[in-house]
Amino acid sequence: MVDEQLLMQIISSGLFFIIAIAFDLTLKKIPNWLCLITIFSGFVINSYFAQLNGLMLSFLGFTLAFIILFPTFIFKILGAGDIKLMMGIGALMGPTLLIWSVLYAVVAGAITSLILILWQTGFKGVRKTFGRYWDCFYLRTYFKPESDEAAGQKVPYAPALALGWLWACALSPDITKLYSSVSNYLIS
Repeated sequence: MVDEQLLMQIISSGLFFIIAIAFDLTLKKIPNWLCLITIFSGFVINSYFAQLNGLMLSFLGFTLAFIILFPTFIFKILGAGDIKLMMGIGALMGPTLLIWSVLYAVVAGAITSLILILWQTGFKGVRKTFGRYWDCFYLRTYFKPESDEAAGQKVPYAPALALGWLWACALSPDITKLYSSVSNYLIS
């Protein structure tokens, strides 16, 4: 038997991540309408399949995403669109998968950020940043990063959030069981 609720959650989340990545890589912004649709979908899907328990699951995931990620907005680590998108993913997938997604996204973010920075500035931009860091350390004065160096780049974080979500899904026993069920259903 296929868990229809979990299947809808995964398909919806994957679709919203694909759209968010496209916007984040091209416009460096995740639109509010996408975040609102993601949040709304989470509440609707979970309420439909699990009534009050589903509504509570969505509310917990939504709220936990805000609590965990809002400080990253204050310290300008993540943008508001990233946080609102993850609030929607929390509403869709619930608090447990959200926590694992965020933790894995931190690891994925280190890798994707390095790749995107190298893509944008090349090794010359990285060398320029290390040179500026040396000057700041040696002269004990802060110099603002220039636009053509690695530290002066804004890196879209939706790809890292999506990779963290995929990683969390791959390690989730419920999702692994669902994958087996769907595979067996398609084969027979």
